[in-house]
Amino acid sequence: MIRSLHRWPGLIAALLLCVIALSGTALSLFPALESASSPAVPAISVAELAERVQAVEPTVEQIRQAPSGRITAYYYEGDQPAAAVIDPSTGAAIGSADTSAVQRWLTNLHRSLFLDDAGRIVAGVGAATMLALTISGLALLARRTGGWRHIFASPRGRGDGRLHASIARFSVAGLMLSSLTALWMTASTFGFVPEGAGAPAFPADVSGRTGLAPASIELLQQTPIADLRKLTFPVAGDKNDVFTLKTTVGEGYLDQGTGALLAWSDAGAWASVSEFIIMLHTGQGASVLGLLLGLSALAVPVMSWSGIRLWLGGRKDRKSASVPADKADTIVLVGSEGGTTWGFAETLRAALTAAGEKVHVGPMSAFEPARWPRAKRIVLLASTYGDGEAPSSAHGFLQLLAALPSAPKAPLAVLGFGDRSFPAFCSYAAEIVGAAEAKGWRQLLPMDTVDRQSPQDFARWGRDLAQALGLAFELNHQAVAPKTLELRLLSRRDYGADVQAATAILRFALPKVSFWQMLTGQGFPRFEAGDLVGILPEGSDLPRLYSLASGSRDGFLEICVRRHPGGLCSSQLTMLEPGDSVHAFLRRNPGFRPLRGKAPVLLIGAGTGIGPLAGFARANRFLRPMHLYFGARHPSSDALYSEELASWQEDGRLASVTHAYSRGSRPIYVQDALRKDASRVAKLVTAGAQVMVCGGREMAVGVASALSDILAPQGLTLATLKAEGRYAEDVY
Repeated sequence: MIRSLHRWPGLIAALLLCVIALSGTALSLFPALESASSPAVPAISVAELAERVQAVEPTVEQIRQAPSGRITAYYYEGDQPAAAVIDPSTGAAIGSADTSAVQRWLTNLHRSLFLDDAGRIVAGVGAATMLALTISGLALLARRTGGWRHIFASPRGRGDGRLHASIARFSVAGLMLSSLTALWMTASTFGFVPEGAGAPAFPADVSGRTGLAPASIELLQQTPIADLRKLTFPVAGDKNDVFTLKTTVGEGYLDQGTGALLAWSDAGAWASVSEFIIMLHTGQGASVLGLLLGLSALAVPVMSWSGIRLWLGGRKDRKSASVPADKADTIVLVGSEGGTTWGFAETLRAALTAAGEKVHVGPMSAFEPARWPRAKRIVLLASTYGDGEAPSSAHGFLQLLAALPSAPKAPLAVLGFGDRSFPAFCSYAAEIVGAAEAKGWRQLLPMDTVDRQSPQDFARWGRDLAQALGLAFELNHQAVAPKTLELRLLSRRDYGADVQAATAILRFALPKVSFWQMLTGQGFPRFEAGDLVGILPEGSDLPRLYSLASGSRDGFLEICVRRHPGGLCSSQLTMLEPGDSVHAFLRRNPGFRPLRGKAPVLLIGAGTGIGPLAGFARANRFLRPMHLYFGARHPSSDALYSEELASWQEDGRLASVTHAYSRGSRPIYVQDALRKDASRVAKLVTAGAQVMVCGGREMAVGVASALSDILAPQGLTLATLKAEGRYAEDVY
């Protein structure tokens, strides 16, 4: 329990804590520099200080003393306000009082991450996380060293674990103090901590006289300069104004004509505590302590790095409980995009291990036969991404295979994973087999396939593998159901009734996540338009995936759904009413989103394929050129997002919008609209534009054909664009 409490907050908030810690370290230097550069404060009264400053700057309005001892005067130069650091022994200005741009920038980063109150809340959460890490870290350190009495003894172990524990021993006190004081300051900022009495009510009755010199006021004569926080002078010519004096013990008003004390309020215990805590956290008035806290904060990025390495190392050791690759007789490599194929690999590993085999499991991208001296066989579990492409964990596999001087000696078995309803069913696995045969790689058994994650297909292939290996095992795969959260429907907009193609834009509220879920990463993750949401329909364990038309920053989750005849999930979704709920999970889709930069983007879609494209336009706050080509059936019933598209075109989020209605007065398909704009499309793509296509497979094939014809005279092909990452599809 303690280890989990220490691990997950640290992993989740590592970057935030590093930013806060490093900026805090940098800020700790400024109080030390300020203290070192400030003149010594003589043992004089506030009255004497005011007299000296006023003699040099007759227009002085206020004198302040910082906790560091630096004294600043605020006055006028002509009709312009000015401020300067003052030498209290002479009252003369000795330097500018302006805060440097670097210090202001660091302060805003440290306190609020440039996000105002929202950023202050995030920084406060970071402080709470750091406090939890220090407490749980101390407990773990005591356990590691053999008890609290030995907590400062040399830690056992080596490598990252020893480094992590060694640094923690010397930084934990400073980090705990920093986090506690930061939490107090955050609570004070939002009014959760009493602030003390504050200033008294402004006096209703004054003498009406003016002109008394500060040096003649008894209270100012009795107040040593060391106690001064602020002295404000009355406005010249205003008989109703007063002197305002703030010291370490309180705040009050003095008559400008008689010097009499008109009102006073003691600082109180809360104000003293707050001032002390601010001093501890900022180092203002205790620069040496500030430097020590800043030094301890430097441990945060180092411990974050070593902690992540420890977690990854432990995760690697735990993952699949596989043996090191150089000691394995069976190498199982996985090519997966969404992660489900790893579950099949674990089922295979467990069965082979029970049969006495030593199995190593890893990604196909780690293909390196030279490091597998004991391997007797190599098994590839390869899914197919998109239109026959390599999944994320298999990137570069075919290139690694082609670069080998000869085929591996261990025979090969390939099992493809895919969906038979797609034309490119298991085509990547087939491409691997073709490349292996061309290399002369001996096959352990013919390639087989698993359709839609079928346990039956996997078990059938397992029996063939067991026979080929002369072993006795069965592959009984139990799919792990994804963890879901409840999504509540906020609103819906309906289209398509006139053409018997009921379509709805469904907007869901983001699920409420508890503070603990957020800390442990169990809540609904952040997402962007183009990512996928998996919906579990009632009566089925097989989720359906829908492309998102919104991102987390929009504050809601939105999808476009067309009702398909006999479609279990689409029928349930299109029958939802506001207030109804569904169970869902998020799946990343990083391959389908606009690339970074300012290059133009061609958004091409039809029907519900407009969903993620609308999301890209909605998120286009920096107004990069985005050109939308949208195909639908009829303008009167299928004009999805018509109001938003007009608004986004008006404010520049969309540079142009081209509609193609197949049942309008002038029927046209989206690929025909592209051909009609061939010169502009070719010019944009030649200039570096990215092309993004979303919608039905038949539409995508037509768009690909049109683009191939348009780009051929320019010497460009879709294969080239794909290789450059400038052509992406999300088709169904």
